Amino acid sequence: MSSIQSTPASAAGTFVIGADLTVNRIGFGAMRITGKGVWGPPEDKAAALATLRRAVELGVNLIDTADSYGPGTSEELIAEALHPYPENLVIATKGGWERPGPGQWTHNASPKHLTDALEGSLKRLRLDRIDLHQLHAPDNAVAFEASVEALAKLREQGKIRHIGLSNVTREHIERAQKIVPIVSVQNRYSFADRESDFIVDYCEQHNIAFLPWAPLGQAKKAHEAIEKVAKELNATPLQVALAWLLKRSKVILPIPGTSSVSHVEQNIAAAALELPQNSYDELSAVSHTPVSLRG
Repeated sequence: MSSIQSTPASAAGTFVIGADLTVNRIGFGAMRITGKGVWGPPEDKAAALATLRRAVELGVNLIDTADSYGPGTSEELIAEALHPYPENLVIATKGGWERPGPGQWTHNASPKHLTDALEGSLKRLRLDRIDLHQLHAPDNAVAFEASVEALAKLREQGKIRHIGLSNVTREHIERAQKIVPIVSVQNRYSFADRESDFIVDYCEQHNIAFLPWAPLGQAKKAHEAIEKVAKELNATPLQVALAWLLKRSKVILPIPGTSSVSHVEQNIAAAALELPQNSYDELSAVSHTPVSLRG
């Protein structure tokens, strides 16, 4: 692809989250800027900060993070790199996991934990209100409605502008909608993993943003298919995977993550990649392989 270092995120168009947050459709996922096992500081802090700044320079105005990334590290780095924030920057964070150690994740979506997590996110991000706060995952030990009601209460207090859900079923979305407007869903989804296909369709019908994670899928067959298309288009496999997502639905907002400036430039360049219909169909035919919950 030409002019990769200056290809703007706006090349893929925009989407309006919750009727008042206009974002470019290529965002940035901030999980990978932490240390190994999504734990502690990155090996190269300067590179992580430079990556965040470069993403924003290229027009990214949606950054997705979570209190559990680090834990806390990702949010702290975002604030260090970008505060005071550009007026149009939307920072989406999540709560609902606890981190006992590197590579370890445990559920906790109790109202108290979600409230504490939100307060911690506000402090680390140096914000008075989170534009988009997402329940990281339903917790089988806590009533789902209780988790959503806790976030709805924080929204009423003015500490959250909009609420989203992550790692959920359509039933979860519909149950949550009875309590508070849901403006985004973040599930595992890619050309090779379309378990959430019908949820994407539901989100499109209701104008709910869909933020996919694990955009490359996991199966060997998937990687063979995408490497073939990438070679044909003189693009990287991840660029092709992102282009497939952008073509799949107008509500999809890919959030590829990296801790490398060159990689963030490559990823954002996918905003301008035109995926031919035959290539789109070829990738769509790849069967999916489920992977573990996270995002």
